[in-house]
Amino acid sequence: MSPVNIIKNGTTAVITIDHPPVNATSTVVRQGLLDAVVAAEADGITHGIICCAGRTFVAGGDISEFGHPPQLPHLPDVYQRIEDSPIIWLAAMHGTVLGGGFELAMACDFRISLAQTRFGLPEVNLGLVPGSGGTQRCPRLVGVPLAADLCCSGRMISASELLEAGGLDAIVDQPLETSALAFLNSPSAASTPTPVSQRLIASFDDDFFDQKRLSLQQSSKGADAPLHNLDAIEWATTTSFTEGQKKERSLHLALRESEQSTALRHVFFAERSVAKPPAIKEAKARSFDSVAIVGGGLMGSGISAACLSAGLEVRMIETNPDSGYANVERLLQGALKRKKIDETRYNEQLARFKVSDDYAQITGCDIAIEAVFEDLSVKQQVFAKLSEHLDDNAIIATNTSYLDPLAIAQGVTNPHRIVGLHFFSPAHIMKLLEIVKTPHTAPEVLATAFALAGKLRKVGVLSGICDGFIGNRMLAAYRRQADYLLADGAYPLEIDAAMKQFGMPMGPYELQDLTGLQIGYANRQRLAATRDPDERYIPIADQLCKAQRFGQRSSAGWYRYEAGSRAPIVDQYVIDRIDDFSNQQGIKRRQFDTEEIQLRLLAVLINEGQKILEEGIAERALEIDLVKIHGYGFPRWSGGPMHKASVMGDSKVGEILKRVCEQSPKSWTLAKKYQSQ
Repeated sequence: MSPVNIIKNGTTAVITIDHPPVNATSTVVRQGLLDAVVAAEADGITHGIICCAGRTFVAGGDISEFGHPPQLPHLPDVYQRIEDSPIIWLAAMHGTVLGGGFELAMACDFRISLAQTRFGLPEVNLGLVPGSGGTQRCPRLVGVPLAADLCCSGRMISASELLEAGGLDAIVDQPLETSALAFLNSPSAASTPTPVSQRLIASFDDDFFDQKRLSLQQSSKGADAPLHNLDAIEWATTTSFTEGQKKERSLHLALRESEQSTALRHVFFAERSVAKPPAIKEAKARSFDSVAIVGGGLMGSGISAACLSAGLEVRMIETNPDSGYANVERLLQGALKRKKIDETRYNEQLARFKVSDDYAQITGCDIAIEAVFEDLSVKQQVFAKLSEHLDDNAIIATNTSYLDPLAIAQGVTNPHRIVGLHFFSPAHIMKLLEIVKTPHTAPEVLATAFALAGKLRKVGVLSGICDGFIGNRMLAAYRRQADYLLADGAYPLEIDAAMKQFGMPMGPYELQDLTGLQIGYANRQRLAATRDPDERYIPIADQLCKAQRFGQRSSAGWYRYEAGSRAPIVDQYVIDRIDDFSNQQGIKRRQFDTEEIQLRLLAVLINEGQKILEEGIAERALEIDLVKIHGYGFPRWSGGPMHKASVMGDSKVGEILKRVCEQSPKSWTLAKKYQSQ
């Protein structure tokens, strides 16, 4: 049975696409749509409405088909048939109109939508350009600047914004089909407009493309698709529609096979799979509406703000209640100022927030999260208090970054309810949430943790217990190799520049200055007694901390910072410390080129990730990829370190790891996979 049906009423036809969940333009939809158009023409239909069943209009293509040769009928041909048809076609839209859905709308004569509808051409997010005329029709419909913005950024716009730009003919009320019929009988539809592909493009600034290209080169951080989309938009201004569409289609098909698009599709599917790990396959999440949070500092206030934004009741325990309240209030005021929420939502969220220094106020809460200082004894005291005041089945979570949840929860009744919830700072913004299971954690507790992540709009990733879990364990290896490069010949600026060129938002030393060197210093001190004496240790960061150089907040770390600025400035003090260490160790400093820096740092991430897999800390490689992408800025277009490893191949990774091990003997344990390489 076709997912496309047609109902004819006199000389008017209504075509409905019904292909859950998002009416994607799969092969059967393309064929059904073409058949319906042909049938309507054969029956002498003069006016037609194209709409969709379910929660949305067409919200894109069927991405699962992208790894295979395109099947007939091709989407550009179907849309061209609609535009060339003698029938007057109207697209009646709701939900999200994305990619092929927006291209379908632009092939119609008229476009109407409900007020809450959103529109976009997000192919850039999959490393692609639109493939069915999007870059060629959009500039003709709404002008070059908006078309370039949509195609190069992938952002969605509202119905009102599209109406103002001339891309919609009307915003209508429910029922949509009734409004569509009324529009076709209104004076607005009395004359047929020029097909979008034949319209003249509105004038734009002479230097628009030069300026836009320069901006994209700076912002894309190694991603190719934004620049490809700009090229395609420019074709619309320099060639005929027919020629431009051929070039667009050719580029679209070529990019489907590109390394970046393959990686981005890997991330797309990984993000949909990660919330359903095998560990919770048969488990059912509990219902919850209240969260207790212990700690009102940076992490506690951020977690509180995230929970309030998700509609939860939040009860905070803080030794200084006024300070805890003020911290959360400040975050909500920031959201109000940035227009993320309105005054009504601001007041409603604050009304659901209570702060006290008395644990008695959390009685009855469904979930409790401790977010206090990273000190085992302090966290143990908090857990004891939580266990005393909560029901025996209430979930108790720790926000620890490194410590063992089993040690934190020692002595707490019903260990099946204990779980780690490692938020990343700032917690109200960062999308990653590491969900750490203990050997005792009940599957329904894990399922509830993933439900909480979904409610908070975060990417929940399951991890087992090890020092630093997935993300910080890999970060420690990354920083250690960076320090080895530092001691042997590179300087912070060179290493940071290499990793930014790779696609990271900042290099390891800029990142340390941003987050604070004292965090890593405290962790190294904690591990000092158990560190392998044969492992190479570089103490330069410790020396900086002892000199009270903790990063941006102290105006000096690996770099120095001028008042009111976050721009790093190379500091001779740090250069001297590095050179002194190399001289003391008898190291003959050498140069590392950009590629070698990138490869060595990437290789140790891959090696540590593979060890995490082999040890069962992560169930699947995709968990590791998403942790690094959403928590540490690993470039999305690379697919994550484990995906990157599959592209590079075992022999290539093994070859680089051999150089890493030769550089620092007895300092690395290779994953079993690479021991024979």
